Amino acid sequence: MGIELLLKYFPEITAKQQEQYAQLARLYGYWNSQINVVSRKDMDSLYERHVLHSLGIAKVMKFLPGEQVLDVGTGGGFPGVPLAIMFPETNFHLVDSIGKKIKVVQEVASALGLQNLKATHSRAEQVSGKFDFVVSRAVTQLKDFYPWVKDKFSKKSANRLANGILYLKGGDLQQEIAESGLAVQQFYLKDYFAEEFFETKQVIYVKG
Repeated sequence: MGIELLLKYFPEITAKQQEQYAQLARLYGYWNSQINVVSRKDMDSLYERHVLHSLGIAKVMKFLPGEQVLDVGTGGGFPGVPLAIMFPETNFHLVDSIGKKIKVVQEVASALGLQNLKATHSRAEQVSGKFDFVVSRAVTQLKDFYPWVKDKFSKKSANRLANGILYLKGGDLQQEIAESGLAVQQFYLKDYFAEEFFETKQVIYVKG
């Protein structure tokens, strides 16, 4: 399943967006043969386990034109690249501490013509500027992640949820949430996507 899987859940995407999403298989196939940014076994399930999983955030939050979104520990560009395609008028800054992964992101973004995405080799703590939202995919425990980004939020919120973190996580998170001491809102991806892969996957929202 490729682009058909995305259209099942996002029938509104434009012809241009469909074309960009369709290119991801070829681009990641090529770059993954050079630098391992997606596990080999996951390449066959790229659209389900990486692209659609990333777009779980788009089911929870519709980013607005002009909003600034920081993707921390983006790896090969997830969730930032699929989200940047989905929200072409929102600005995305993707960071990772591994330079060769950021090179892949830069090459993919360039091939797709994503003017709203920049990728830098950096740790979250070193990033300057303020953001509306911080997104990430299971980089570390919430209690460790939150201190990296807690000072990065703009004061002024314009969206449905106040500025904050949208964090893709899986499994039983009750202990992790309790240890973080944070007030969180949990969005279960099985409420949006029927595939078995999403059964325990969530988007965790933490107000910034």
